[in-house]
Amino acid sequence: VPTTKLFIDGKFVESNTSEWIDIHNPATNEVVGRVPKATQEEMLAAVNSCSRAFSSWSETSILSRQQIFLRYQQLIKDNIKELAKMITLEQGKTLADAEGDVFRGLQVVEHACSITSLMLGETLPSITKDMDTYTYRLPLGVCAGIAPFNFPAMIPLWMFPIGMVCGNTYLMKPSERVPGCTMLLAKMLQDSGAPDGTLNIIHGQHAAVNFICDHPAIKAVSFVGSNQAGEYIYERGSKNGKRVQSNMVCNSTTTQPQTHKRVQSNMVFWRRFATAGDRTTAPSTVRLLQDGVAGA
Repeated sequence: VPTTKLFIDGKFVESNTSEWIDIHNPATNEVVGRVPKATQEEMLAAVNSCSRAFSSWSETSILSRQQIFLRYQQLIKDNIKELAKMITLEQGKTLADAEGDVFRGLQVVEHACSITSLMLGETLPSITKDMDTYTYRLPLGVCAGIAPFNFPAMIPLWMFPIGMVCGNTYLMKPSERVPGCTMLLAKMLQDSGAPDGTLNIIHGQHAAVNFICDHPAIKAVSFVGSNQAGEYIYERGSKNGKRVQSNMVCNSTTTQPQTHKRVQSNMVFWRRFATAGDRTTAPSTVRLLQDGVAGA
């Protein structure tokens, strides 16, 4: 059974851990890989690599960073089918649905290529006598992302491309259930010219999440997933002075009486069962409004 590597300081390295998690193909329940629970030393090596790379990466010209992501978006386009096959193998979506997953992430990478205008600051002259104000957009430092299993390409691509093109370095923790796509995306980013250490990838579960929430070098955390995990990460990370954004579940649907029943049923079915039933917006409850009275 193949093992998933860590990505530390520009190298794909085998973990020294004694704890491994099986990756199953949902279609057959076959074990198709194993992912490590990274050791404390490996996680420290990853965040230290991010810290070392930050000083030079943040001083790299914005046009140079933009050029890397222009090449990156083309590599993703050229390999969209390979990425989709990995998603289908590990997560269970149809190939068409998996390609849509990659495409939605690609749109964010394309947006990152417009960074030259997004990073513009502001000036306000003569705010008072002999005083002008200037606003600059500056990178924070090391940022981290914790991604869920339902969108193995889209959600990691929400996170590290925007953070990195702004001059931050990034520590990524993909879901331990679907790590393969993120590892392919890391290889493509390296092939696009991203310097070693600007992106590092660790694997694991609770210990890895706690490490990200607690390590003082990590200045900001982005999370997508369940309410329980999101509330925990927001509370723990915020207590340690980090900027935390937690994107959590919205799981109810309300239909209006004037909506045609076929439209209602299609909408409910699509939200509940699309993307292998693993959409964040998949409803557990449907409220039917009839004559101003709600029923479930």
